[in-house]
Amino acid sequence: MMGKPVFGVVADDLTGGMETAAMLVAHGVDCAFVTDPEAVDTIGDVDAIVVAQKTRVIPAAQAVARTERAARALLARATRQIFFKYCATFDSTDDGNIGPVADILMATTGAPYAAFCPASPALKRTVYNGHLFLGSQLISESPKRHDPLTPMTDPDLVRVLQRQTKTRVGLLAHPAVSEGGTKLRQAVADHAAEGIRYFITDTIYDRDLDAIAELTCDWPLMTGNATIVQHYPALWRQRGLLTGEPHTRSLQPVSGKGVVLSGSCAERTLEQLADFERSHPVLRIDLTDIDSAESAVDAALRWALPKLETGPVGLSTSAAPEAVAAAQARYGRDGAAALGEKIVGDLAVAFHGAGVRRFVVAGGETSGSVVERLGIRGLNVGPYGGPGVGTATTNGDDPVAFCLKSGKLGPVDLFTRALASMKNPE
Repeated sequence: MMGKPVFGVVADDLTGGMETAAMLVAHGVDCAFVTDPEAVDTIGDVDAIVVAQKTRVIPAAQAVARTERAARALLARATRQIFFKYCATFDSTDDGNIGPVADILMATTGAPYAAFCPASPALKRTVYNGHLFLGSQLISESPKRHDPLTPMTDPDLVRVLQRQTKTRVGLLAHPAVSEGGTKLRQAVADHAAEGIRYFITDTIYDRDLDAIAELTCDWPLMTGNATIVQHYPALWRQRGLLTGEPHTRSLQPVSGKGVVLSGSCAERTLEQLADFERSHPVLRIDLTDIDSAESAVDAALRWALPKLETGPVGLSTSAAPEAVAAAQARYGRDGAAALGEKIVGDLAVAFHGAGVRRFVVAGGETSGSVVERLGIRGLNVGPYGGPGVGTATTNGDDPVAFCLKSGKLGPVDLFTRALASMKNPE
């Protein structure tokens, strides 16, 4: 009989799911990572399982259906707690998908309530009085207001979430969170008595995450950004849920050709592309200046394949806000995104056939497209190496190495460093 995982993560994109798995691995947790709920029952005894799927910006009904399949697969393994992972910037629209997905997870797990903790204080993503800040800026005044798919124009997360769900949403304010313990549990009980079932958690400091983790460790359902996940393993060990020595894992070295594929339009990704271009060729594909995805891919391959013989190259559909607006005006919001993802996905398949075995992929949706098109259902995830960055390899005699990164995060020189580290993960 297979063991019962302590923790099951349902992630709304691959970069975030991989980051969450990497955090657990770094804390000595034996964590499996899959992209297909049907793969869950093929996993042996592990402490945790992450199921990462592209559900952040697809239609809400599809996101709900995919999430329910993942949750039911995890619960079939008698997984102790389900965790819904989304972005620290609470990426969503009034149509979803955080609210509808949380609703189906509440129904599936039978949880009486759930907390929402997107904050990452170390990265200056904080919540105060229910308002989300990026550094000193409200999220509505930050570059996230220009996000091409999920522009965040309202900083009040209670309002944002309430527009997505019929379940009553309330706030666990900072005075209760900062004191933790009995006071925080009483705040939950008081809100629940009023019919509130969803709690946005004020979170300013790492110690606030400690208090929230202690509060929610035994809840059937918890939601948030990856950061709070780091605060659970110590609690699991205190409760005897993890026994023996911490699990260790290192990734096997992978050589072969390397490419950077970028679809994120975040400012940080554009900076990383510029840094990579100082020492490697980069092709920028203008979506408003192509006849079709097929012609764009053919032209890109003619440009890239000869250059790959001498070193890594980069290819990008990333663009500044003005260029994104032009592409959306031509193809529509969803059409522009789908076109970019198809181009990058087709390129990934062609590059793999040409011997590329090291992939750096920028952007959550782009990462999902690449892994999906390559037919990969599971990955060995390495220990956490930094915010928004996950590294992994496939199994088998011909492994492929990946660095999947959130568009907004990572050091400026990440692309070059990640490709080099795949040859020598230690």
